[in-house]
Amino acid sequence: MLGLILAAGRGSRLSKLSDRLPKSLVNINGKTLIQRQISLLQQNGISDITVVRGFEKEKFHHNDVNFVNDDEFEEHEQLGSLIAAESKIVNDVLILFGDILFDSNILNQILNSKDDISVAVDLDWQESYKERTDNPIELAGKILLDDQKIIQLSEKLPIKKKDFSIGEFLGIIKLTSNGSKILREYLKKLKYHSGRFHDADSFKMAKLTDLLQHLVESSVKIKPVFVKGKWCEIDTPIDLERAKRLFQ
Repeated sequence: MLGLILAAGRGSRLSKLSDRLPKSLVNINGKTLIQRQISLLQQNGISDITVVRGFEKEKFHHNDVNFVNDDEFEEHEQLGSLIAAESKIVNDVLILFGDILFDSNILNQILNSKDDISVAVDLDWQESYKERTDNPIELAGKILLDDQKIIQLSEKLPIKKKDFSIGEFLGIIKLTSNGSKILREYLKKLKYHSGRFHDADSFKMAKLTDLLQHLVESSVKIKPVFVKGKWCEIDTPIDLERAKRLFQ
């Protein structure tokens, strides 16, 4: 299995903490965020790791991973970074946002999924936003669910909706070999898309939730994996302090 980490962004919301440092290189109790991700993957048998880097790319120094350079990172959003590494999406792939930390429990739960395309979902997500006072809950990458079925993925979803569950997308996607093939086929078709693309004003500015929503609307099965464990996203100074408490 390949571990594909999307780490091209600069982390502007971390303010001076990442002024000239990629977000994934911020220090968390003596180790960078990406060092912690790489170590976790390696400890769980994923040794083939590729990092998509962009902002201040020369500051990444890791001898045990491969790199893909996203030199146009300022011109697009998350999906553009994934497309930069499209050639790597072959066989079994685990795609990760470069700004999340999670424990082995969560990793093992998503790795155990046998479905072609699986996404990690936290149904207890709202609790963390009680601490994340500088990160509006409305900006969360939300997933609307009817039992085990994903209905919609969007930041624009409400926090609650009667008769449905709403979870948060962690930023972890697992693909089987067939799932990788499906994803590549859709990316090939979408490269010529014009106009709005789901939540995004254009395909160029799309996030991974926009791509997943397109797959849902195209009747591609996406399996929600309801994970339990310790995890956090690091967007803001308060997020960073929270990460330091959770991950010693």
